[in-house]
Amino acid sequence: MDEADDVLRHYGSIEEETRITAGLGRLELVRTREILRRHMPPPPALVLDVGGGTGVHASWMTEDGYRVHVVDLTPRHIEKVREDLASLGTADVGDARHLDLPDNSYDAVLLLGPLYHLTDGADRLQALREARRVVRPGGLVAVAAVNRFASLFDGLARGFLFDPEFRGIVDQDLADGQHRNPDDRPHWFTTAYFHHPEELRTELEGVGLAVLDLVGVEGLAGWLEHLADTWDTSAGRDVILYASRAIESEPTLLGLSAHLLAVTRAPT
Repeated sequence: MDEADDVLRHYGSIEEETRITAGLGRLELVRTREILRRHMPPPPALVLDVGGGTGVHASWMTEDGYRVHVVDLTPRHIEKVREDLASLGTADVGDARHLDLPDNSYDAVLLLGPLYHLTDGADRLQALREARRVVRPGGLVAVAAVNRFASLFDGLARGFLFDPEFRGIVDQDLADGQHRNPDDRPHWFTTAYFHHPEELRTELEGVGLAVLDLVGVEGLAGWLEHLADTWDTSAGRDVILYASRAIESEPTLLGLSAHLLAVTRAPT
């Protein structure tokens, strides 16, 4: 079974749509949405959501008035997008590295997942070049990455780090970003690549994308599961978001967030 099979099997066996729409996972959704809204062109701009999963981000974008096309590798995800967003957007199964779409055809392109699972650097650069190809000159390209230190913090927060097998996985993550879960242990994620913050910037600039913003999404709060009940209150949610925003661009703390989000602009 190759790496693509691992990824398809993983997303075919879970309900990805609930990951950032329930509990403290909503912090990632809210923060991603607010960061993108700072930079997105005004609606009804045409947006391509590559690796868009079950349409969680496409949903709020269509509500904002954008026209959205979702591409994802997992057939179940595309079926759900077509069912839920039938009157608002379109969706097709596809690969971020080889988009069957014309040049210069979208006002904004989102890659909020593909780089997680492209473990070969050449594949990541190819996906970024494809995003640059299909976005219009001067258009927006937003790219998410899993942080190099994500398993270390997650393992400490949830107790996995005390398992020697998981600690071996973390050692590999820290050494080269190559995350593997060979025994398919629950909650230990699947085949993936974890970026160092500056490495993400280097890859983006390497394909000619100008970085406008590179931020940590969740900050420390994303690792503190005991804040889930606090998040459910308006006042508590405001404080959690304040804490995440306060350090989002602090270079010494970019490695603290589970996810990085870069907003870039294509050449004019």
